[in-house]
Amino acid sequence: MLTIKHHGAVQGVTGSCHELFIGDDHSILVDCGLFQGAETSGSGAGSNQLEIEFDITAVQALFVTHVHIDHVGRLPYLLAAGFTGPIYCSKPSAELLPLVIEDALKVGVTRNASIIRACLKRLASQIVPLDYKQWVSIPLTHHSNASVQLKLYQAGHILGSAYGVFRVTSPTLKTRNKRYHDVLFSGDLGAPYSPLLNAPKSPYRADQVVIESTYGDRNHENRAIRRRNLQQSIEHALSDAGTVLIPAFSIGRTQELLYELEHIIHQNKTKTISHTRSGKPLNWEDIDIIIDSPLASKFTAVYKSLKHYWDKEAKVRLNAGRHPLSFEQVTTINSHENHLQTVDYLKRQTRPAIVIAASGMCAGGRMVNYLKALLGDARNDALFVGYQAAGTPGRDILRYHDKTNGYATFDGVKYPIKANVKQISGYSAHAGQSDLLNFIKRMRVKPQKIHIVHGDEQAKATLKTQLKQKHPDIKIVIPEN
Repeated sequence: MLTIKHHGAVQGVTGSCHELFIGDDHSILVDCGLFQGAETSGSGAGSNQLEIEFDITAVQALFVTHVHIDHVGRLPYLLAAGFTGPIYCSKPSAELLPLVIEDALKVGVTRNASIIRACLKRLASQIVPLDYKQWVSIPLTHHSNASVQLKLYQAGHILGSAYGVFRVTSPTLKTRNKRYHDVLFSGDLGAPYSPLLNAPKSPYRADQVVIESTYGDRNHENRAIRRRNLQQSIEHALSDAGTVLIPAFSIGRTQELLYELEHIIHQNKTKTISHTRSGKPLNWEDIDIIIDSPLASKFTAVYKSLKHYWDKEAKVRLNAGRHPLSFEQVTTINSHENHLQTVDYLKRQTRPAIVIAASGMCAGGRMVNYLKALLGDARNDALFVGYQAAGTPGRDILRYHDKTNGYATFDGVKYPIKANVKQISGYSAHAGQSDLLNFIKRMRVKPQKIHIVHGDEQAKATLKTQLKQKHPDIKIVIPEN
C-alpha cells in the first residue's frame, strides 16, 4: 500500500524530491529541489533542471524540510504545473521560504515584478506553518480509507530545518501488530553542536526511513578543532595582507560563520597578528568582515527575529550583551554598484579582509566576481567550509589548486589559481557518518527499511555497509532512477 518514488537526490546531492504514495491515488511530495552542478547534465533526473518531469495528479500536499535551493528551487515550477495543495513546513521556514523563492525567480526566471508578486501571493496562500513535535492531519481529497498525519522534528541543519514523520493509518495496513506505519524523511540532518541550532534527536520509532548520506563516508572534526582551524587559517591569510574569500550559502552557513567569527574576535581581543608586509601588528578587532549578499542580510535579519529558536549557548551570549550576528567589524554590501567597488578595492588594497558571499559552490552569485579578481593573487586565500558538488567551480578549485598551472573556469574564461586554497570540512551543516549512524541507533524501535539518498556513490555505499554491519535485520536500499 505504501511506496516511495525518488525524483531527485538519487545520483548525487541536489534536486531533492521524494514522493510517498498511499495507495495508487494519493501521494505526498517531500521537497522539490533544484539540480545543480554535474547533475544538471546527462539523460537522467536533472537533465532538465527545472522541469517537473513526473505526474503530479496524485500529489495531495508538499512537505518542505528546509529552504535551501536544492530542496525548494523547483517549487515555482511545481505551482506552474498545477499543484494547488498545502505546503507544510516549520514556522521559521515559512518566513524564510518566500525570500528564497523570490531570489530564485529573479535569478533564474524573470525580473518582472508583477509575475514575481503573483507567484509569491500564490505561495503564501498555500503555506501551512507548523510547530515542531505536534501531529497534524493531512487531508486526502479523494475517497480513501487511510489517514495521514505529519509531525516535524528539529533537524539542526539550518534555522527551520525539519525532518518529518508521516503516520499512515489504515484498516488494511498492519505493521508490527499496529494499524499504522511511520515513514521518516530526514531531509538534511545537521551535525551536533552546530552554532545557533539545537542538535537533531532521533524519534522513538520509525518503520521506514529515507536518510541523507552527504557525508556517509567520513566524519567531521569536532567543533573546537574546526573553530581553531578557522582561526588559524584566517590568521595565516591575514598575516600576508590578503583577502580571505569564503564562499557560503546565504542562509545557514553565513550566519554560522558570523557567529563563530564573533566568538573568535571576542576571545582574542588582546591578541595581535603579525603583518609580514608592514611588520606592524594587526588586532583582530581591526579586521574588516564583509558580507556581500543582500539575500544573506535579509536571512540574518530573520535569524535575529527568531532567536527564540536558537540553542542555549547562543541565548547565553545574547543575555551577556553580545551580538553574535551583528557586531562592529561587519560591513554588509547590498547594491551591485557597491559590490563592484568593493571587488576593485580589494584587488588594489593591502589591508586584510574577510569576504563571505554566495554562492556556496561558486556556481554563481557575487563570489564569482571576487574569485575572478583575486584568485590569481598569492596573497589571498580561498577557504571552503561546505560541501562542493561535482561539476561546480568550487569542486574544481579544490581539485586543481595544487596542480601546475591550475585554473578555474568562469563564463568560459580560465582564471589561474595562485591563491592559497583550503577546506575545513568540519564546518559542514550536514551530519557526519557517525552522526547518521547514531540517528538510526538511537531509535528505540528500529526501521524495517532504510532508503539511502542525497550522496555521492561512495558515500551511499559506505553508509550502507556501515548500517548493514550494525543492523543486519534492516533492509537497506540505495534507490536508482
